[in-house]
This record gives sequence, structure tokens and C-alpha cells, in this order.
Amino acid sequence: MDLFPAGLGHDSVGAELARRGVPRREFLSFCASLAALMALPAGSEAAVAAAVSAARRQSVIWLSFQECTGCAESLTRSHSPSLENLLFDLISLDYQHTLQAASGEAAEAARMAAMRENQGKYLVIVDGSVPLANPGYCTIAGMSVADILRETVANAMAVVAVGSCAAYGGLPAAQPNPTGAVPISSLVMDKPVVNVPGCPPIPTVITGVLAYFLTFGRLPELDAQGRPKAFYGETIHDRCYRRPFYDQGKFAESFDDEGARKGWCLFKLGCRGPITYNACATTKWNGGVSFPIQSGHGCLGCSEAKFWDMGPFYQPLSTPTATSRMNLAGAAVAGAAAGLAVLAANLGKKSAAQAAHEPIGVADLVKDKAK
Repeated sequence: MDLFPAGLGHDSVGAELARRGVPRREFLSFCASLAALMALPAGSEAAVAAAVSAARRQSVIWLSFQECTGCAESLTRSHSPSLENLLFDLISLDYQHTLQAASGEAAEAARMAAMRENQGKYLVIVDGSVPLANPGYCTIAGMSVADILRETVANAMAVVAVGSCAAYGGLPAAQPNPTGAVPISSLVMDKPVVNVPGCPPIPTVITGVLAYFLTFGRLPELDAQGRPKAFYGETIHDRCYRRPFYDQGKFAESFDDEGARKGWCLFKLGCRGPITYNACATTKWNGGVSFPIQSGHGCLGCSEAKFWDMGPFYQPLSTPTATSRMNLAGAAVAGAAAGLAVLAANLGKKSAAQAAHEPIGVADLVKDKAK
């Protein structure tokens, strides 16, 4: 298999890899990691390799609004693909406050140049919420972030809302929401928006979504809240290694009792794992080392809407009796139904242009690329 065939565009990923002398084995290993990360079927690495080789290095503009920089910090800790792989092999990060060398007028000139030179082809990533109560609450280069968002996404391909602040409003939108913080999807109605919630999101989930988009030129399959199903398709409770203790009715009553030392379920200590959709229990953090529940702390539900107002955090969702354990799935379905009602109202506002960009399934993408 010729990984870098002649005729590739000079700005393609394959051409860049060839210039850098990347070995075939290293490239295939990288593509196998991408395929696994994106939850593609076994044997998909060949299709991924072909797609990555031909893909154009993607121009990315990253906007940061009402946030704590935690999402960008999370990205820098990605290990598969690593930040170096992402920046130098797959994308051209043309604007990002924390990582770029330029500042002031030079930084804004870089953003404008990327928009001008890549019209209709660049990807916008946003972390942080947008304050609408007063434009002066958050400004960049003398412009309100709401105006910068509208200007930047006007000719973008798609928008990725990274972190719970961008996806749902997050901490800034917590009661009483003094800044009038809103999520990115409240303002971007004519472009496809992918929500990658978490406070912050798992590093490899961020890079996995970007890698999927860059590999196939489309967005991954999304759930009803605009989240990639590959990472948000199951609750943390579904895959938690403490789940057997929950089913057996064995619960820690405090963080330092015998049950806690034996690794029993943390439900009674307020764990939100049963109602939280994320890949923490499988993908984990710090290079796959651990996640909060494995470290002895219950899930706070940070990848769900309004998680900050779901407290008090250290009280159980309900009394974990045998009956309530059987009905827990029903409660989750009821909560999802309420979310769907809100989503349906929002979807009614989306334009035909956004509807035309509805994602297709992973299996369809692999099948198309394999042809």
C-alpha cells in the first residue's frame, strides 16, 4: 500500500508526512489508534490511512470566551493522537489564545487571514459561554465575543463547542446567571454544531472528534443533544467497574469507611454516574490511567446540562433500594425525554442549511471510504 501516492496536494496530510519522512509502520500505527479512538470497526485502519493521506491539513480557528482555559489545558494532555500529532500532522491551528505565539493586532490579523484564505473550509472550535446580559462582560480586541462568534462562523464549515460552558452555558450560566451566559448553539443556527461537553472534556475525546472530522470530512454520528455517540452513547454507570457492587447493594457510606476501601459503589455519596453520558469509565484520563470514580470520588455529572445546579453533590440521587435500582433506567429515560423536548424546540429554529449537514453513521462512512 502506497501511503503517500504521487499527486497528493502540497497541503495534504500525506504530503506533509512524506516531507517529514514518517515511516510507513509509524503511520499505520497512528491510523490504527485513530480508528480505535473513533470506535470504528476492526480493520478500518486502511480506510483511515487512505483518508488521512488525501486529507487537506485543516485550518482551525479556536475561540475562547467565558471559560477558565481548562479545555485548552485538557487538549494539551491528549496522548492519542498527541498534541504534536494533531498540530503538525492533521491541522493548522491558525488562532488560539493560549497556544499561539502572536498577540494583539498580530493575533487578530491571523484570525482574519485564516477566514479569508479558507472561506467555507475552516473549522471553528469554541470553548466558553457567551454573555448576552452585557456585551462588555467579555470582549476581545474591542469586540464583544458574540460579535466575534458571528463574524468567525459566517464562512466556517462547522463548529465544535468544547466543554460544558460552550455546550450548555456551564458554570457561567449557573443560577442566578448574572452575565446572561448562553451556549454556542443558541447563537449559531446556520452551521452544524457538535457539542463536546465536560468540565473539562477528556483530552482524547476532543482530539477524537477532530480526527474523525479531518479523516472523513464529516461530523461523527451525534445523539439528541449534539454529542458524538462514540463517546457519549452510554452512561458512566453502564461501564463503571463498580457497577457490580451497585447491583449487589454494596455502597460506601463515607469516603473513608470499609466499603470505600473495598471499592464499593459511591452512589450513596452522590455519584451522578447513572445519569451522566461520557466515556470516563472507558477512555479515562491521564493517558488512560484513571477517572474520578476509580480515584475514589463520585461523578459530578459535569458533561450534562446544568450540572452545576444539580447539587448538593454529595447526596444520592435517590435511596438505592432494589426497586429504585430497577427503576433507575426509567428515570434516566424520563430525563432524556425532557431534554429531547427542549432540543425539539431548538431544532425547529435550525435552518435548511444546517439540516443539510446532518451527520451519517460511522458504518456508512467506513463503507464509503472502503469503496
